[in-house]
Parts: sequence; C-alpha cells; structure tokens
Amino acid sequence: MKKSAARQTVVSMRPLPVQHHRTLFVSDTHLGTRGAKADLLADFLAHNECETLYLVGDIVDGWQLKRNWFWDAAQTRVVDLLLRKIEAGTKVIYVPGNHDEMFRPYCGLAPGGIDIRFEDVHETADGRRMLVVHGDSFDGIVTYAKWLAKFGAQAYEAALALNTVFNRMGRRFGFSYWSLSGYLKHKVKNAGAFIAKFERAVADEARMRGFDGVVCGHIHHAEMKMVEGVLYCNDGDWVESCTALTEDHSGRLSILRWTEPAA
Repeated sequence: MKKSAARQTVVSMRPLPVQHHRTLFVSDTHLGTRGAKADLLADFLAHNECETLYLVGDIVDGWQLKRNWFWDAAQTRVVDLLLRKIEAGTKVIYVPGNHDEMFRPYCGLAPGGIDIRFEDVHETADGRRMLVVHGDSFDGIVTYAKWLAKFGAQAYEAALALNTVFNRMGRRFGFSYWSLSGYLKHKVKNAGAFIAKFERAVADEARMRGFDGVVCGHIHHAEMKMVEGVLYCNDGDWVESCTALTEDHSGRLSILRWTEPAA
C-alpha cells in the first residue's frame, strides 16, 4: 500500500482561514490542570474543521481534578467548541486514557453524541488500517506501579507550572513559546530510551494484529515514522508541544504544531 511521508507544519498565531481536514487526532489536553494550553487548543478547534475527530485519551485530567479542582474560561470554550462540532455533524470518537480512565466503563456508549471506545480502527482515505489507542497499556509504570505514575504526574505538573512562568517572562522580551519541560525531558538519556521502547512496543502490537499503522498519545512526544514496517503516529499533547495529527482527503497524514516557531 502507499505509505505517506512524515510531514510537520508549524502554524503561527496570526489570523488564519478555517482549514478543512478529513480526520483530526488530538490527545493529552489535560483539561482541568493549570498546565493545559486551553487557549491554544480552542484557537486550533476554531480554525480547523474535520469529518471525524478522534480524542485519543487524557482529554480531562481526572487525577488532577481529584486533588485540586481547576477550570477556567478557556477550558469551557474548548468544551463548547467540541459540542458545536458535534452539532455541525462532526463524528467525535473518544478513546479514554489513564488520566480519564473514569470514562472507560462507558465504552460502547455515545453520550451527547460522543462515541466512547476503548480502542478503534481508522481507515485512511488511501485504504490503510490504523489502530487507534491511547497507549498507557504499553507503559509499564502506569500498568504495574500506578502510585509511581501519579507521583510522576505531580512532578510533571510542577514542571509545567514553571514552564508557564518562564514563557510569561519570555513574552515580555519578545520571545515565542518554548517548552522548558519538553527540553528538559528530551535532554535526559533515560527519557529517550523510554520513548524508543514505547514506540517499538506500540508498533509491535499493531504489526501482530495486522494493521498498517498505529495512532496514539500518552508520552507527550509528537512523532511520525516507520517502525519496522509499521507507520507509528503519536499526535503529541496540548501541555507542551500543542500538536495534532491530521489526515487530508487523499489520506496523507501530517503532524501539525499550533504554536509560534521557537525563537
């Protein structure tokens, strides 16, 4: 079958026309946390339309909301835009992750027009079959040491808070958005090894089940590449990179970054 080359698009926050896609994949928005880039996500949703929208897990951060409730106007606008898309005829498929696992008991139902599924199979316009999963089942820490995962989530939230302060200061001096937490994460050798192991595990699962590729999230690292004959697509997140995976009407898949180019 035809294999589409990986491509990334950087979009600035200048006024943009509405873009039309066949499919959009978004994950790890972590609504309910102060680290969520809900304003950028709302802007993305307002400027991008699609036939099918996949919410690939960790959309609402139930772990954080249990500890400390936080919800602002930007996050409300995100929910409002999602509901408006459903009203306009967009098919919305929600594949819950570990942070919004409270929705997993409702898999198979479609409350409010949102089709909740544990996983899904997406067929691209050019005929490729893609497994769609959040990806936490391939993370040994989440699977076997949930307490450690939650501790790590709190530390990560602290890093994101520092990241917010850093960027507020940077904007005063004319610098564009830059992910401090992302930079630190990818400078750590063990983080790189974990990402590579995760990618292989997800791709192996897709290959064993006869899929052409896989779409996931979970590790907050947008990537699109071939892994031993399987197209691995990670749509990234909306707390660091502000990325989504897009499919056009010919079946071409791309990673779209909804931030200003880094200084």
